[in-house]
Amino acid sequence: MPQNMNRRDFLRAVGVGAAYLSTPSVTIGRPRPTPQKKKYPNLLIIHTDQLSCWALSIYAKQLTRTPNYGKILVKTPHIDSLAEEGAIFYNFFTNSAVCTPSRGCLISGRYPHAHGAYRNNIEMNRDEVTIAHILQSNGYETGYAGKWHLDGTPKPGWVKPERSMDFADCRFMFNRGHWKKIVEQPEGSPKVSPYKVIGDKKTFTTDWLADKTIEFIKKPRRKPFFYMVSIPDPHGPFTVREPYMSMYQPEDMTVPNNFKVSSAKKGRKKTKEQMKKSKAHYCGLVKCIDDNVGRILDALKDKRILDDTIIIFTTDHGEYMGEHGLYGKNQWYRTAYQIPFLVRWPEKIRPGTVINNFVTNVDVQQTLLGLIKIKPCRREQGRDASGLLRGEKTEWANEAMIHHSSLESAGIFTPEYELVLKANGDHMLFDRLNDPEQMKNLNNNPDYKQVIKNLAERVLRHNIEVNAPAASWLKPTVNEL
Repeated sequence: MPQNMNRRDFLRAVGVGAAYLSTPSVTIGRPRPTPQKKKYPNLLIIHTDQLSCWALSIYAKQLTRTPNYGKILVKTPHIDSLAEEGAIFYNFFTNSAVCTPSRGCLISGRYPHAHGAYRNNIEMNRDEVTIAHILQSNGYETGYAGKWHLDGTPKPGWVKPERSMDFADCRFMFNRGHWKKIVEQPEGSPKVSPYKVIGDKKTFTTDWLADKTIEFIKKPRRKPFFYMVSIPDPHGPFTVREPYMSMYQPEDMTVPNNFKVSSAKKGRKKTKEQMKKSKAHYCGLVKCIDDNVGRILDALKDKRILDDTIIIFTTDHGEYMGEHGLYGKNQWYRTAYQIPFLVRWPEKIRPGTVINNFVTNVDVQQTLLGLIKIKPCRREQGRDASGLLRGEKTEWANEAMIHHSSLESAGIFTPEYELVLKANGDHMLFDRLNDPEQMKNLNNNPDYKQVIKNLAERVLRHNIEVNAPAASWLKPTVNEL
């Protein structure tokens, strides 16, 4: 997209602006309620930032088939219990491996170009119908604490009720940032400290947000609640309060087979030793999260509502941690896209349920509404996977679509392959069964020409169906394959 062109001009230029701008108006916060025939369960979403599957012991066990990935680095018993007593998704993907668009997909059930926040620090369209809108209109008490990252550039940007997209209790909802100390003030918004300042067990951000979640849970109420706590860790900076900062040792960290020394950045390269030190601190952040998940679960038990609450644990994207010489996210390799997703609700989900079907962020809103039998708003572009959670036979296409934030890359994950198409022609194809660490790009291998063609046609068809901007360059690209 040219730098001097804004988002709406770009959408018009690629031929999807008219469809985008003419979307029927929706009365915000007042979707048609579903007639209530029974008491609805509570809903709690515990959301993290940049958490890779290998960092949770429940997923690390499954990765033992891949050398240097299967070692359990962090024991996460509280998070693991959600899978043991509920369901684990082994093929859950984000549609866009960067904070803002991923979160928008989860909250709205729509792809990044549709909800508007297609890259970081762009606000979500104000006419989007979030899951909070729908649940509040059906009698839920709603609330949110932690990182939002769907309100543009404000930092921290403590969110006001008129901007909270129907999360009614938004006192502790901030737009973006990864501070390590937050202190509530008698008046006004909480105070954040510079990143280098690390709080204690009352003010460290993960602990502080867990406290706010527990306070919300303990409130007396007659309505069911929907609460989302968005923890901004284990995203960098990789610092955490003691004892977690010293809990894991660099020499115990594994090095992936596809590790590379990172490219020079600001005159420095990140060596294997530096990566292992960062990884040890990252593991400390994860352990702190798990301990606080345990505290939240204990609060639900104390309130005697644990089994009356649907609990979801997930993240927005993974962290490469040296794979392919990369750190962070938003490239094209699997680790940033294939992420944890766990659900516990004993009323409908059998303990130990394993779901291998491909499900993505954009499916979450419809899936949760389907699970509790509330009608969606019908603007969603995802699929309802609630039948999978209930153990029902469900017709399901195993594919996950990539919508890259550049708008100049698009792709697909299937059980066998990952295909990435780029507007500049530097396409990528990986054999996911025989090359799980994605070390060999098969794009120029003539033996895979038909595989690429077939997958590319699926990517094009999808982008046309959802009026995505990438369809404009995908059409000639696919024709030339």
